[in-house]
Amino acid sequence: MTSLKTYILKHKWHYFAAIFSMIISVSLDMLSPQLTRIMIDDVILNRNLTYFVPLLIGMAGIGIGRCFFQYSKEYLFDKTGSKIASDMRIELFSHIQTLSADFFDKNNTGKLMARVKDDIDRIWESLTFIIMLMIEVILHTGIVLFCMFQIDARLAVIPTLFMILSASIAMIMERKLGVVYEEISEENAVLNRVAEENLAGVRTVKAFAREKHEINKFLSHNQKFYELNMKQSNIFIRFYPYFQLITKLLPLFVILGGGYLVIQNQMTFGSLGAFVEYSMNIVWPMEMLGWLSNGISAAIASNRKIKKIIAVSPTIKDPVNPVLPECINGKIEFSHVYYQGSQDTLILNDISFTVSSGKTIGIMGATGAGKTTIIQLLQRLYEPSAGCITLDDIPISSLPLSLLRGSISVVMQDIFLFSDTITENIRLGKKESIDEEIIASSANYARANEFIERMDKQYETIIGERGVGLSGGQKQRISIARALAKQTPVLVLDDSTSALDTETEHQIWKNLNLIENTTKIIITHRISAVSQADEILFLDNGAIAERGTHEFLMKQKGLYYETYHAQYQGAEQFLL
Repeated sequence: MTSLKTYILKHKWHYFAAIFSMIISVSLDMLSPQLTRIMIDDVILNRNLTYFVPLLIGMAGIGIGRCFFQYSKEYLFDKTGSKIASDMRIELFSHIQTLSADFFDKNNTGKLMARVKDDIDRIWESLTFIIMLMIEVILHTGIVLFCMFQIDARLAVIPTLFMILSASIAMIMERKLGVVYEEISEENAVLNRVAEENLAGVRTVKAFAREKHEINKFLSHNQKFYELNMKQSNIFIRFYPYFQLITKLLPLFVILGGGYLVIQNQMTFGSLGAFVEYSMNIVWPMEMLGWLSNGISAAIASNRKIKKIIAVSPTIKDPVNPVLPECINGKIEFSHVYYQGSQDTLILNDISFTVSSGKTIGIMGATGAGKTTIIQLLQRLYEPSAGCITLDDIPISSLPLSLLRGSISVVMQDIFLFSDTITENIRLGKKESIDEEIIASSANYARANEFIERMDKQYETIIGERGVGLSGGQKQRISIARALAKQTPVLVLDDSTSALDTETEHQIWKNLNLIENTTKIIITHRISAVSQADEILFLDNGAIAERGTHEFLMKQKGLYYETYHAQYQGAEQFLL
């Protein structure tokens, strides 16, 4: 990802223009005490009214000029900082999209949301308001000190010493705040995760009457977040009075020192008035030092968190020299494939099978037998620990990821529907090429048209987050329609009809069997879904325990036979 420094350099001319406006604005501000000096010495004390009108016009001109250049400065800083933050957010989100599935196994949604939203927001604030004020403080302080030394170098030593003292306190405070902001950023991610999980699973929480438990869990993290923020506030409060004390003492010391010089006739009243005005002008930069240190510490901590994500590279990448076949027919082969999970657990053990183009293979087995893992390896969401997987006799590691995954339509076990219309959910796979006719045909094959056409807005009905408002069976049928609309050479159905009644499931499988020139992989617990498959694999503890056609496996009287009798016990009429 592009570094923050590179982003700033990319927009350097905008920043230069903003700083130029700032220089003019501050310079005009510094002219005001000089006009005050002339007004006191020449107009008031010497009663020379010649300068009175020009001085008034000059003061008015300074006010108007400052308004214009202050606006230009604010606008340019805001626009540039917002553009950089927007680009950073897009780049961070795009980078997260490229990361492999194992990254998301280790990082929860709440944590990633905190990085994309909250941490980028802190950087945005630092690039607009904080960096603007930081530059203005430095510029303002430098010009004020220069003007003070021009009036009287001896008296200017006082504000210089006060500035050094303020800067020292600010640096000490910044170091202490930096540690706290690291902890706040982490706890903010945890708080987001707890809230996101609870809201996503609110129906489960209510079903088990666990509202009080979830509230207490949220309160415990919220309390910790509160305590960390109070810790940050305590540091800020402990140091901030020093800045206030310094800003109150500075004008007093200036008046005492300057008054002595006036009494000794070493300084005019006008010069003292200008110097006091300058000393009051240097007060606000001192007061801002603490707040700016606070903001900079937050931005540094956030940038550090973002850089950790950016440092992660996808474990699964496109091949350097990809193979680009003219078309994909759908022949799939697993050859002695092993897969070991993150806990060094052997999930797949020597899996070998071949599915010719247009044929159907069924995969059965108990929960945790490794059925879904086979599909995840086929899509290269994970890499096998050993063995080879090919598509049309080409190792899938040699195919571009977009081509490989674009050739496979998957009805996932964990159905995810977006908060959008039914039409947009069905055309998700190929938005640019799926028309209304394909949508209607796919919905018909999936038997989704039966309930869609009864809705007020039919296919333009907006469904809730993750399909809220639909039954489990309705969500499954939309998910099947989405996979069919993609029209790929490989169709994978991972326990895709578990929420359907027997009659609806029977009709959907009859429709799916009518689809030609498509290789089908059916993962299921139900024998009715695989009874017509060209080959059936029965997995047990990650290995192929039995394989063959429905008739062959029934004759073997093994695991498949036992499953059949457990499920049907004479209800053969539901077998396809």
